[in-house]
Amino acid sequence: MLAGSETILIVVLAIAFDGLIGDPDLLWRRFPHPVALMGSAINMLDRALNREQWSAAQRKAAGCLTTGVLVAICAGLGLLLEAALGSTLLGQAAQGLVASILIAQRSLYQHVSRVVSAFTDGGLAGARRAVSMIVGRDPEQLDTSGVSRAAIESCAENFSDGVVAPVFWLALLGLPGLFVYKVVNTADSMIGHRSPRYESFGWAAARLDDLLNLAPARLAAILIALVAPIAGGSTAQAFKIVWRDASKHRSPNAGWPESAMAGALSLALAGPRRYGDRLVDDPFLNAGARMDADSADIRRALNLLIAACSLEAAIYAALAFVV
Repeated sequence: MLAGSETILIVVLAIAFDGLIGDPDLLWRRFPHPVALMGSAINMLDRALNREQWSAAQRKAAGCLTTGVLVAICAGLGLLLEAALGSTLLGQAAQGLVASILIAQRSLYQHVSRVVSAFTDGGLAGARRAVSMIVGRDPEQLDTSGVSRAAIESCAENFSDGVVAPVFWLALLGLPGLFVYKVVNTADSMIGHRSPRYESFGWAAARLDDLLNLAPARLAAILIALVAPIAGGSTAQAFKIVWRDASKHRSPNAGWPESAMAGALSLALAGPRRYGDRLVDDPFLNAGARMDADSADIRRALNLLIAACSLEAAIYAALAFVV
């Protein structure tokens, strides 16, 4: 394991590499993305160990085993890669480049900004198609405001899951921490559903993902609230909405960045949503605020995303000098 100052330098380099390079399509058209490899491993274990004829207890045990195997493999790979790349300045730069692959600043901005572009180029129909790439709800049920609010909610939640959390675990535990976080987060998205097939089998992945996101989600909320003036909002108001509404969300973590975004933009977010034929009747975050969001509000959310990522980078850069 690297010393603290070396790990923080790797964090700063990873943030910089991701901001500058992101996920180049040319590279990932030729080679499988690490997250895709994680997904393949999860699918293989799902097919092998998630037996329909087993009892709920047996499937939960199999899910615990699956999660444990994934964590052990990714922790081991992280340790091996750290050892192979070494702690020289060049080795740290290489580790930063590897880590940047699993951080989603640039790709998150690109995905959300495509919704804005789609409104301009293809109207509501185009925006529905664009937002369907980043949210699970039925886009055909969404009007302009619904599409805009969905994009903003995705921006907030994925800032926590895709940016703050991987950087946090990289800073705390190096490449092993980053790899473990990403495989658990990927497993949660694939098998952590409350459905007949995954209610028991995905229990361990979902609970571990909740645990790993506890601190990052709250840090993400703080970062968003602090940069609220960038979008014409109030830091104090954003913190007020976080304190009041974060716990109202069905997720123990997603409510924190989403309520911070709602307060910063003076918008009501979340609330009742439809996923296929299933209606999720959640309370609103920042209830009573404006609901008629549009593409201009998505741009404001993107400005907050840039500012929050920049603030996060500045904090870690400062830590590099003092750790």
